[in-house]
Amino acid sequence: MGKVTGFMEIRKKDRKYLDVDSRITNYNEFVVPLTNDETKDQAARCMDCGVPYCHSGCPVNNQIPDWNDLVYSDKWEEALNNLHSTNNFPEFTGRICPAPCEASCTLNLYEEPVSIKTIECSIIDTGYKNGWIVPVIAEKKIDKTVAIIGSGPAGMACAQQLARAGYNVTVFEKNEKIGGLLRYGIPDFKMEKHLIDKREDQMSKEGVNFKTGINVGKDISIDEIKNQYDAVVLAGGSEYPRDLPIEGRELDGVHFAMDFLPQQNRRVSNEANIFSKEILARDKDVIVIGGGDTGSDCIGTSIRQGAKSVTQLEIMPIPPEEEDKGLTWPNWPLKLRTSSSQEEGALRDFSVLTESIEGENGSVTAINCVKVNDKMKPIKNSNFKLKADLVLLAMGFIHPTHKGMIEELGVEKDSRGNVLANTSDYKTSIDNVFSAGDMRRGQSLVVWAIREGRQCASSVDLFLSGERNLPF
Repeated sequence: MGKVTGFMEIRKKDRKYLDVDSRITNYNEFVVPLTNDETKDQAARCMDCGVPYCHSGCPVNNQIPDWNDLVYSDKWEEALNNLHSTNNFPEFTGRICPAPCEASCTLNLYEEPVSIKTIECSIIDTGYKNGWIVPVIAEKKIDKTVAIIGSGPAGMACAQQLARAGYNVTVFEKNEKIGGLLRYGIPDFKMEKHLIDKREDQMSKEGVNFKTGINVGKDISIDEIKNQYDAVVLAGGSEYPRDLPIEGRELDGVHFAMDFLPQQNRRVSNEANIFSKEILARDKDVIVIGGGDTGSDCIGTSIRQGAKSVTQLEIMPIPPEEEDKGLTWPNWPLKLRTSSSQEEGALRDFSVLTESIEGENGSVTAINCVKVNDKMKPIKNSNFKLKADLVLLAMGFIHPTHKGMIEELGVEKDSRGNVLANTSDYKTSIDNVFSAGDMRRGQSLVVWAIREGRQCASSVDLFLSGERNLPF
């Protein structure tokens, strides 16, 4: 490394947030980036370990020590090229990835880890600022066609890799704009959507044909696509939400998180009002059931809409504030984390089971809860009631939506209801059909989606050409 003793001399510095009062007045990103000089200092903290455990924490196989050294040496364009060699969309991961690489950083054993995610985001943002991100046009076209169903990060990564290899790629997306949950599930204050638009423009110039507003299995049959294209990739995500089958679930005001979040994203992007029923948190007591990232996104969105109060409930017990690093490193540790949205004014409660929902005149008014022990069993005399005008269910997703494309195709599914395909070739039970991302692995992270999309592209390339010309 350029600064061999950097990790001993330089303290960790990370991006900060705008203050709560100013950021909750809009839906803009509120992370304050480091300067390039500050980022270089942080890159100097990388130890260039003999065994870089950050690699084990990074699903897309980013060469983290390499681009840290390039940033420290002020070789930003080279750092960008290195980063792009493993990750098609660092602007996505640099904003919404939870950074398991940092948990695996050797420095994290006894100090604070290298600010890997911040450095990654700085590299890609510097690349955009300097005009280094341009279309990569295939030198030679291949007379083979590939259809990709779904334009989330897995579908986008797969499409870009195959287009750059020379294939004729068409991406089908049921929504009016591409991006999947990146566009319609992640709030704009976490990732502004012009970033997706820039990639769409780049990929279109690289030869990817995007067909939006087409729901495969409804607007067009999957059999028609399968017969028309040489290979098909199923990358439609995991969209079947976990429900809460309790008394009062049917009341007006009880909604899935993914009925609520996309509406606000569409308002921000000025998309046509296509809501069958508008869901707003303004002046309401909001209950969010589910303690994960989607629940956190519901909190931040509800606060920006002007909710009277927001309470988040989690059935799991409260995690420890600090992990035992000697026991957990280099794995992702279970510990209490407070998101930026939770900092904005939400109340949180753990070990809570929602038993029933109350209402008047068909609308929700309260929820009835009980505390549970570490075996999820109700604790005697621990019942309580919370006032509620809006209840958002953010308990994750079980598997892909089966009705429509998957049922019509008749593809085999695994025990959890995901499309069955392994990670050695990503082939499904149907000859020329592949699957990648959440539709194959279940609900997961954006980094896993990008990894699977890239690897699936390599397998499609092998299937169509007889050899791997793309990285796996």
